Amino acid sequence: MPESEYRVPDPQETVAQLVAMLDLQPLEAEDSEGRTRFLAPAFPQAFWRVFGGQVLAQSITAAMRTVDAERTVHSVHGYFLRAGDSSKPIEVAVERLRDGGSFSARRSQAYQDGRPILSMISSFQKPGPGLSHQMPMPQNLPAPEELASPDELVGHVKHPVVQEWGRGRPFEIRHVDRPIYLEADRDRRPTTAVWLKTRAELPDDPNIHRAAILYASDYTLLEPVLRQHGYYWAKPGLKVASLDHAFWWHRHARADQWLLYVQDSPSAQGARGLGTGSIYTQSGDLVATVAQEGMIRPPQGLRPKIQETFQRRAVGIGRSRRQLNQRYSSAWRSRYMG
Repeated sequence: MPESEYRVPDPQETVAQLVAMLDLQPLEAEDSEGRTRFLAPAFPQAFWRVFGGQVLAQSITAAMRTVDAERTVHSVHGYFLRAGDSSKPIEVAVERLRDGGSFSARRSQAYQDGRPILSMISSFQKPGPGLSHQMPMPQNLPAPEELASPDELVGHVKHPVVQEWGRGRPFEIRHVDRPIYLEADRDRRPTTAVWLKTRAELPDDPNIHRAAILYASDYTLLEPVLRQHGYYWAKPGLKVASLDHAFWWHRHARADQWLLYVQDSPSAQGARGLGTGSIYTQSGDLVATVAQEGMIRPPQGLRPKIQETFQRRAVGIGRSRRQLNQRYSSAWRSRYMG
């Protein structure tokens, strides 16, 4: 889509679009292979490629539609097979793999133009009594109200992708660490923490909140890899793509209330990096654990270096850095993982 045709939606619109994305249209009851099929709507994005969190959320929503309401999803394991086109709807086919006494399993396949773009297996459980413990939430972190909003960080950059980062996402993301949208963090560590929540209230349906949190978990999970190696999201020539995604729900939470997402990277090698994360409520309940491996290919050759020089001048990196450092440097110095 040409940049001139894309209008960054306002915050209320982005949340309405998120809810609409999860309102799947049932197709025929079963296809020739016995699968239940749904049509998942798409909305324009600044970048042509479908956001991975969208496909994950739509695929789990389709699976949840085929399971008894008393059984709640507790895990998904998905592989991204191809890049999706954000201008086209997605068809999701759900196969019933098993319905046992307590657990159910489903396989969701997301398609565009007849080709699979995501393959996912999900598991559901009928709630029951059992053991309970959790890792505690990191302490002494800045509250979200003490941190910069995305629009404050990058709203001055007149590019549709960056404008979408700033105000065109359904989730507001506030970094506990120095953000790496437009420049690298000079303190290289394979860790990241962010506060996030939707920009407007969501319906009360718990499955919408489960799907929305899964959606948001794809935003920053590879950021610890970039931070450790001195890269940033807008670096010319950098190529980043999710390869797979695993998510375990532990406790219910609302996606429209602040959640703390603490992430690290145990390893990176070759062209792949691994990110793991834990999601907590503000009161300290561990909501979910996440893992993702991604392809990360550094820039090659002289051209990206030249582009980076012009880009830094165009977005006023020096001026904006000084202003933001004066306002938030004490919060960004907070460290939470040793």
